[in-house]
Parts: sequence; structure tokens; C-alpha cells
Amino acid sequence: MKKIYIISFVTLLVFSLTGCKKDFLEVQPTEFLTEAQVAEAAKNNTDVLAGSISGIYTLMFQTGTGGTDLDHDDFGQKGYDIYSDFLSGDLALSISTYGWYRSLTELTATVDFTQNENDKPWRYYYRIIRSANLVISALGGNDAVPELDANKHLLGQAKAMRAYGYYYLAQFFATDYDPTAEILPIYTDPAQQNQPKSSTQQVYDLIVKDLTDAISLLDTFTRTAKNQVNKYVAEGLLAYTYATMGGNDNYINAKNLTNDIITNGGFPLMSSTELVYSGNPAVGGFNNVNNPEWMWGQDITLDNGLDLVSWWGQMDRYTYSYQWAGDRKAIDKGLYDAIPANDVRKGQFYAGSGGYYLVAQNKFYDPGRVTGGQRNVTTDYVYMRAAEMYLLNAETAAKSGDEPTARTSLKALLTIRVPSTSYVDALTGQALLNEIYLQTRIEFFGEGKSYLAMKRNKATIVRGSNHLSFVGVSIPYNDPRLTFSIPQSEIQNNPFIK
Repeated sequence: MKKIYIISFVTLLVFSLTGCKKDFLEVQPTEFLTEAQVAEAAKNNTDVLAGSISGIYTLMFQTGTGGTDLDHDDFGQKGYDIYSDFLSGDLALSISTYGWYRSLTELTATVDFTQNENDKPWRYYYRIIRSANLVISALGGNDAVPELDANKHLLGQAKAMRAYGYYYLAQFFATDYDPTAEILPIYTDPAQQNQPKSSTQQVYDLIVKDLTDAISLLDTFTRTAKNQVNKYVAEGLLAYTYATMGGNDNYINAKNLTNDIITNGGFPLMSSTELVYSGNPAVGGFNNVNNPEWMWGQDITLDNGLDLVSWWGQMDRYTYSYQWAGDRKAIDKGLYDAIPANDVRKGQFYAGSGGYYLVAQNKFYDPGRVTGGQRNVTTDYVYMRAAEMYLLNAETAAKSGDEPTARTSLKALLTIRVPSTSYVDALTGQALLNEIYLQTRIEFFGEGKSYLAMKRNKATIVRGSNHLSFVGVSIPYNDPRLTFSIPQSEIQNNPFIK
């Protein structure tokens, strides 16, 4: 009976936090458990707060968490990874039969605040934030340091997830890092009423503090599953934050954090055979959370109930999917052409003729490899992996003037991918930064990292010949069409935002 009670309570909490009502930031809407209810339940059974944290992780892959019932692009973090990959230009919509993502790739949705493409990420990340605030409040609030290690670990995870929510909101809803620009409302307590927009500096100060606290609180935490944030995941999020803020001191901070992950995290880089599909049975590729390089990911099981409405349902030809049925997503032709012929990653893409041209079917695939075959999804989600830390270390080292470290980290990654890395030794200055940025785009195709790198590096994108729109057009990172608009629902419900 105790187990049944815990599961029932946590289920209620998760679904109450993911309800579809638009004014989900009001103080005590009836569909939410209140701060007092969560705290009271936690007094009687500490497993409740652990269940609440699990509920936050569930939001990351659950369908409808952007507030829709029918949209087939509304399925948590990986849904917005697709959004950002399209906006970066590295993901090409090469065939459009059903229309998903068409207005996004045509750059019309982002500048129209009435479009759902703006509403869904806004609602999703603020739901993550509100859920984290409930846990933080129940554990004593923003300045608390619990006595019990178990509660420290819960608080650390909640703070990291709140920071994660604000970090992605700042990427999607601000063109760049301008400390004085007002960009987002900040909520750090579940009882807060609607808030006005805070400055970029205030948002990033909160992210840095939350992640710094999380790293300390999680120092003794040994997680039981990779969907949980541990110390090294929090360090990775903080490294991304410093790299986005820029400035020499921040670049050095990011370099040091990524170095700690590389040196002490215990996440070995994938081998060349693990990077690309080969053999029968299937070997290699990105479909299993047990991959030792994956730092953060979700083990997808039948119990999760994912099918067509999922990342795999949009991206994998071997899943019953839009990729199979007629909405083709491929690597940008220009980016594909920039991959050397002797780079093992070239083999991640189908280079033959026909409708699947340049689809990443040897990087992301259901192991059964039957076209349209996987109906109930059990292939896993990756959120963060060690290769990110090598390339982010190289990028921030180069930007801080430490080019020897930058070349060392870049070569450590490339050694597994190309026969010779000697050309890196001659790279300096902007040429070195350009190569790191190119390798970042190649390495993380389809993983939702290119958009972040585009903004950090203030890049200009040029779409290749396999896009359906804007082929050959130069689009700078700060073009308003590459950043989302605060949605109509927030403007209507928050009197402080015009």
C-alpha cells in the first residue's frame, strides 16, 4: 500500500504540473498541488519529493508538455532540439508532405507571436521551472542547505533543472547575450504572481547561482539512472552558460569545468565503430542510453507510451514516422560536403539516390532497421554527451587565448574520426575557431546543439541546395527570424508584458 500511495501521489503531481490551461503561472490554480501540499506530503513520506523530481524528468520526454493535445511536434526537450536544428540551418526539410515544421523552416512562425511554435517552448520550459520551484520551496527555499544528504541531492537536481529551463528560454527568446536587455520573467517561488521581464544579466545570474549551488549539493550524489542530473551534468550546463555569456573570465570558467568533466567524469568518447551503424545485428549509432559516453539521457521503455509523437516519430526512417512517410529531414548539403570523405561520420548519412538522400539513418535508427517498422518507441533519447565537453573545451580555450589546449582537445576528438589530425597543429586565431565550430556542427547533427553554437559564435548560416526555402541566402545569427517571440498567451495573461 505504501508503494501504491507514492506512485499515485507522484502521478497526480506530474499530471497536475503538465495541465494544458494557459494561465499555468497563476498562484494557486485548482489543477496544481500547492507548495504547502507538497511540503506536507513530504513530511509524511520523503519519497514524495524524489517522485516529484522524477516527474520533472518525465516532462522532458512526455507528449503535450508544450500545452497541446494534437500537435505532433510537442514532446519535450527533443522536440525543441528539432526546432533549433531547423533554425540553425544544419537540419534541412528536404521533402514536406504533411506540413510539420514548414512555417518554422520558412521563418514565418518565429516572428508571429500568435503561432504555437512560440507558445510551446515557452510553456514547456516554464512548466519545468514551476515544477522545480515546488521542490525547492518544499525543501526550505532558495537559500536552504538541507541537513540530510538525500535532501541535498534532491535540492541540487531541482536547482539544476530550474537553471536548465531558464538557460533554454534565454537561448530561444533572446537574440544574443546583452546584459541590459529585458528578456524573461523570473519566478523563483511557486507563490509568485505574474512578473515583468528581467534583464539578461539577472536571468544569467540566477542560472549561474543555481548551477553553482547544484554542483555543490550533488557532490556526493550517485545517481541510479542517466535521466537524473548529477554533478557533471550540472557542470556541463554551467559550462554552456559561461560560454554563452562570453568574456575572458567566463571562457576560462567554462574551460575549467569541461576539463573536470573530461578528466574526472568517467565518460569515454565513443569509438569509431560506435559512431556509425554497422553489421547485423546492428552495432553503433545513437539509440541506447547505456552508451558510456552519454552523460544525460532517457531510457525510453514501452511503459512511456511513445509512438509517432516523439523524436523518433519525426526523425527515424526505421520508426513508424514522418521521416518514413514523407516529411524528410536531412543534413544540410553544404555541411555534408564539408565532411571529409575519410571521416567516419560521413557514413552516418545515406548518400544514395532517392527520397532518403542525406538522411542520418546510420546515426539515429531503430536497431530492427525495418523502414517504418518501430511502432512503439523503445529507442532512447540523448540530452548530453562527453564529445560536447571536448569541443566546448576547445572553443572556450581558444577564445581565452589558450590555443594549445584548444588544439589538444580538438585532436582528442578528431583522432577517433579521421586518419590524421596533423592539420590542426597549424591552426591559430580565427581559423582555429572556425574549425572548432565546423566540427561542432558535424559532430552534433540532429542533437540540438548547432543553434546554441551558432549564437555563441555569432555565425551566419547559408542554407544548402536540399532545403525547401532560402537556398543560398545568408542569414546572420541575430536575424529576428531565428529567435522566438514571447507568445500571445503570455502577453494576454501577464499585464507586465506588452
